[in-house]
Amino acid sequence: MKASASTVKKRVFAAFTALVCLFAALVGRLFYIQIIDGGELKAKAAEQWYRDLPLKAPRGKLLGNDGTIIADNRDVFTLYARPNAVTDKAAVAKELSNSLSLNYDSVLEKLSSHMGEVTIKRKIEAEKAYELREKNIAGLYYTLDTTRNYPFGNSLSQIIGFTNIDNVGQSGIESYYDKYLSGTDGFAYTSTDIAGREIDGTATRYLPSVPGCNITLSIDVNIQRFADEAVLAASTEFNSKSASMVVMDVNTGGILAMAKSPAFDLNEPPRDDLDLLNELSRNTMIVDMYEPGSTFKIFTTAAALEAKVVSDNDSFYCAGSRTVDGQRIRCWRSIGHGSQHLAEGVKNSCNCVFMDLALRLGTDRFYSALDSFGLGKKTGVDFSGESSGMLMNKNNVKTVDLARIGFGQAVAVTPLQLITGVCSVVNGGKLYKPYLVSSVDTYDGRNIVTRTPEVVRRTVSEQTSQKMREYLLGVVSSGGGSKAGVSGYLVGGKTGTAQKYENGQIAQGKYISSFIGFAPANDPKYAVLMIVDEPQGYMYYGSLVAAPYAGRVFSSIFDYKGLEPTENPSVEYLFMPDVMGLSAEEAVKTLESKGLHVECVGEGSFVSSQVPVPNTRIASTDSVLIRL
Repeated sequence: MKASASTVKKRVFAAFTALVCLFAALVGRLFYIQIIDGGELKAKAAEQWYRDLPLKAPRGKLLGNDGTIIADNRDVFTLYARPNAVTDKAAVAKELSNSLSLNYDSVLEKLSSHMGEVTIKRKIEAEKAYELREKNIAGLYYTLDTTRNYPFGNSLSQIIGFTNIDNVGQSGIESYYDKYLSGTDGFAYTSTDIAGREIDGTATRYLPSVPGCNITLSIDVNIQRFADEAVLAASTEFNSKSASMVVMDVNTGGILAMAKSPAFDLNEPPRDDLDLLNELSRNTMIVDMYEPGSTFKIFTTAAALEAKVVSDNDSFYCAGSRTVDGQRIRCWRSIGHGSQHLAEGVKNSCNCVFMDLALRLGTDRFYSALDSFGLGKKTGVDFSGESSGMLMNKNNVKTVDLARIGFGQAVAVTPLQLITGVCSVVNGGKLYKPYLVSSVDTYDGRNIVTRTPEVVRRTVSEQTSQKMREYLLGVVSSGGGSKAGVSGYLVGGKTGTAQKYENGQIAQGKYISSFIGFAPANDPKYAVLMIVDEPQGYMYYGSLVAAPYAGRVFSSIFDYKGLEPTENPSVEYLFMPDVMGLSAEEAVKTLESKGLHVECVGEGSFVSSQVPVPNTRIASTDSVLIRL
């Protein structure tokens, strides 16, 4: 039976529709392959017919504030092999293992693999790489790489930090600014056959790398050298656990130097001992806190003056101790200081005076001032891991706690917090945000980041600041900070000696000796904080241990910057009196009558030893030590 005409038409239409749909599907598939998925498929094809070798981007340089290179790069090479192109694998493995001090079996295994490329060794010194290239071994390829180079060795090791084998920052500035210092890698593309062998006569295509940005630090390399020499000498002389120093621009917050001993050579970090590496690379000046002791008295005095709870004419009496909340708190000088005005109390660093000032302020006002100085919180410096220090919860502070905080106990600060806050006390009252990096620039000189001094807040009035400069000048000119003085120049500052704690208890015989100073005292420009952790022996006072090294650095800075003396050098000398066997009172009276500042060690009744020894020639305003 023949189909009707309408049925035939329907069948033709259905077939036509099917063909149209099939054609549309084919067109759609072609569109997807060519347009949507084309890029990925082309990349896969390129992987089969091209081999690429990375062109490592040079890492950006680190520069001092005068353009001196602190960190740059040294050319090295990475050796690759294309196993299919290596003809005599055993012979090549032997040659490479001998030349590059590699394990023969490991090299042979790589050369026998079915991978397109294998990495034989990275960071090959240029001279060795050139020797191998001259042998024209088939299947071996070399790409230029870089490794970090630090011209100053162990200087700034806790600040700069280090990179890993891939030149990625692991600590310090290298880590914090890694996104700027890292460049963009390039590639070299070579045509190969299906087996991965390079096709003769084809050109290699290059996508050049882009170098990382150059970073200029606030560090002055000359002042850094002065600080490096000081901490090394101090740690050696006193056989201390460590010694550290921070030098800051008083009027910007820029860190001019940051030194610590012991340190390590940045070109050869002890990577095989991670505990040692972590210990040596730890920037204790930013990430660790400590009980400051008497250097903290600067804040107590400034807060009391600002709150107008004390004046020059106020008189204080020290009998050697104060009793607060039923607890007897001793002054560092067990025989007491007697009656004294505020300036004398600051010069003598009398604990009783500062207990009285803290109690006059009260908890609310004192804590408000400490908050203003930036204590108990991070400074915001451009460095990872900064500590916020430690202040007791204000609601838990008892009267006896307040008294102890007044002279630098029951409180913890970082060295950076301390020097930043003190700079605000002496510069007119401006608390600056400290910084380590001044600018970031692309490799071709285009500026990306420029740091300008940032005032966080005002801490004290100009009048209070002026008064504090006068008090602290007296500490150096005729008080415990005399060894930090530089003849012909005005230097102000404060010493500190703090006992250390272990497991919540006072660690017997362990101290932190410190000095913080500024100069010129009439127009401060530079601040120096020197800390010696656990000096050995009985000479542990900051006046005898830390102050002399701060003085050396100030003297070097004055010479380096060409600062002319503002005072007539008028140092008078005398011979150290013999006070051996005298009572404590007689010895102190004899020495102070000569203008000397006296530090006492021990609780005996008579002098058993003295430093310097009798008849030693010393300055008339020097600090001396007697042991009871």
